[in-house]
Amino acid sequence: MYKIVLSSRNKNKIVELREMFSAISDKVEIISLDDAGISGDALEDGSSYEENSAIKSIIPASYGYIGAADDSGLSVDSLDGAPGIYSARYAGEAVTYKDNNDKLLKTLENEDNRAAKFVCVMTLAVPDEIDIDIPPELIDRELSAFASDRCGKDVTMISVRGECPGVILKETRGKEGFGYDPLFYYEPLGKTFAELSHEEKNAVSHRGRAVAAFIDVLKQIFG
Repeated sequence: MYKIVLSSRNKNKIVELREMFSAISDKVEIISLDDAGISGDALEDGSSYEENSAIKSIIPASYGYIGAADDSGLSVDSLDGAPGIYSARYAGEAVTYKDNNDKLLKTLENEDNRAAKFVCVMTLAVPDEIDIDIPPELIDRELSAFASDRCGKDVTMISVRGECPGVILKETRGKEGFGYDPLFYYEPLGKTFAELSHEEKNAVSHRGRAVAAFIDVLKQIFG
């Protein structure tokens, strides 16, 4: 059995991702950084979701594990894509979800165009010492070069992306979810992400869409 280490300490993300990964074959076991006994956190200084996700997924790869990670954020049209890769620290370092939401509301206070989208990029980092037959068409060669240089050893990278369009409300609604969920209104269901059940959110969210594509990739590799 292959162990894939989810490179995250965000308990909300780990719960969501483990639920979604339940469809993977019995050849794969999903564990966390803590399960693998890996300490330390990634310095997310990449210039894109792909690079930041790769930076996180190569942490397990540097220890000889297959690493998996996601990097996600909110992209607001009228803010030229901001907060983007800085979504988690939009209001500064060590801030709360409420701090970020409050800053976004203040920034959009006089803005009529409130169209936005959530973006999620997932990456798989496979160190070359693990013998796995990866279809060439799945390999992101540019990201592999970036990751190998960053990791200090050869790593094969695969990346997928999921997006979900929505609108930023003028006040929060709902108590589920996390992050910008209370402000992100998903028009097809007439609710914010914070008003959706876990099942509803997983079915339509950016992360749900990225995970679906990621699972398809894993099935192609592990069968």
